[in-house]
Amino acid sequence: MRSTALKIALLLALAAGGYLLWHSLQPPPLPPGIARGNGRVEAVEIDVATKTAGRVAEVLVNEGDLVTAGQVLARMDTAVLQAQLREAQAQFQRARIGIETANSLVAQRGSERTAAEAVVAQRQAQVEAARRRLARTEELAARGNAPQQTLDDDRASYEGFRASLAAATAQVAAAEAAISSARAQVVGAQADAEAAQATIQRIQVDIDDSTLKAPRAGRVQYRVAQPGEVLAAGGRVLNMVDLTDVYMTFFLSTADAGRIALGTDARIVLDAAPQYVFPARISLVADVAQFTPRTVETAEERLKLMFRVRARVSPELLREHIERVKTGLPGMAYVRVDPNAAWPANLQVRLPAPP
Repeated sequence: MRSTALKIALLLALAAGGYLLWHSLQPPPLPPGIARGNGRVEAVEIDVATKTAGRVAEVLVNEGDLVTAGQVLARMDTAVLQAQLREAQAQFQRARIGIETANSLVAQRGSERTAAEAVVAQRQAQVEAARRRLARTEELAARGNAPQQTLDDDRASYEGFRASLAAATAQVAAAEAAISSARAQVVGAQADAEAAQATIQRIQVDIDDSTLKAPRAGRVQYRVAQPGEVLAAGGRVLNMVDLTDVYMTFFLSTADAGRIALGTDARIVLDAAPQYVFPARISLVADVAQFTPRTVETAEERLKLMFRVRARVSPELLREHIERVKTGLPGMAYVRVDPNAAWPANLQVRLPAPP
């Protein structure tokens, strides 16, 4: 009997001790106008990936390293791209030579046209002289003062000069056609040069993009690929987080979520550092409930709906403590649903000393 009483007393003592321990671990009660929710520190994640398929030449950072915007993180093998670049440059030089050759041909055809036009002028003068001679001979022959043979010779000479004029005129037209053809070759060579230049620019962009740089300042989370691995276009090499865009996502009931607006003052307390209280502001209130009962027919059921809320830490504060910023840490977010409510003493801002 006495043994049973001792066991009961021991159990009661253990229960009382457990209750006191549980009660001591509970967060202090909140004053009216302030709501809270459990959450985890998150940040914007960025995948540093390849633009084109290729082999990873080197990775210059390790997991956990802090990087700055524009810092070189990795390089891809560009041997093939460099060969393509030299080929495109050779094609561009060939096209430039083609332009010079075509321009020289245009000048040559222009000289030929000038010469043909001079021949036309000469033939026109000859035709005019032969016409006048024929006219005089015909006048003399009509009076019987010129033999028929002279008349026939002058007429034949006149017709011959006319035929020569027609041939010279045709030569000018041929020269014009040759000039047009040469100018078309110039246009074609210029188009080839522009195409080769565009190819050079495209390949150069691919070469530049083969040097993978950090788009923002942050911390490297994972090295997804290692040197020597062959990746497809868009293959991930690194994953990093932007430590200037850090927030905590938590959930509030319908009654609380409906009372806060974007920009509302908030506080974040991390489980790993409960002595610090970080200021934040509400940057997101979901417009769709995350936890929805199977049927929502009564006001009581609607109050059970939970909405996702995000409290964002200011980038300026994060830059001051960027060496200490870590993602994935659990904690508690507090938000002032009543703008007139005062923060209690335990939620006044308390920041670690700058490093």
